[in-house]
Amino acid sequence: MLGEQREGRGVTDETGPWLVVGLGNPGRGYAGNRHNVGFMVADLLAGRLGARFGRHKRAVAEVAEGRLGFGGPKLVLVKPLTYMNLSGGPVAGLAQFHKVPPGRVIAVHDELDIGYGQLRVKCGGGEGGHNGLRSMSKSLGTKEYVRVRFGIGRPPGRQDPADYVLSDFGAVERKELEFLVDRAADVVESVVTRGVEPTQNLYHGV
Repeated sequence: MLGEQREGRGVTDETGPWLVVGLGNPGRGYAGNRHNVGFMVADLLAGRLGARFGRHKRAVAEVAEGRLGFGGPKLVLVKPLTYMNLSGGPVAGLAQFHKVPPGRVIAVHDELDIGYGQLRVKCGGGEGGHNGLRSMSKSLGTKEYVRVRFGIGRPPGRQDPADYVLSDFGAVERKELEFLVDRAADVVESVVTRGVEPTQNLYHGV
């Protein structure tokens, strides 16, 4: 884990916190859905930081805060408690509260357009029909934030994509899910510590 590797190196926080947004829907009924993989990554990152999520007083979201390693960059981890299509409001409010510019906001989300388990990073661009990203872009007033895209692949046959993303990962997928969520957390840490382009070079060939 990158945070652990950097511990003890005396990394200083020179440019403020990062807002890492795990996109998903609140409630137990959605917990295992493909659409909630962003929540899964956020939960894992909180565990790495030794942080716990708690309800924020000024935003409809759960928030956990911590640093990557000793004196490293601060992460503000966010799980919006609105439904997916209203995620942008809490994100924009927290970005303003913590004075985080859009370029230091990372959205972790499911992605239909890449194969299961593939991870891709980009800054800006379209939302690909993802309601959470669409809401974030509208509320932030820009598309120029970082996306960590967790591939879930296209639905089989004629299944409606809306039904597919709101269904749980299949049995075969679940065998690899823990490993893939762990790798996605590594990608987030790499964006923070290395930058977008070096992270693309490191992970896009995997």
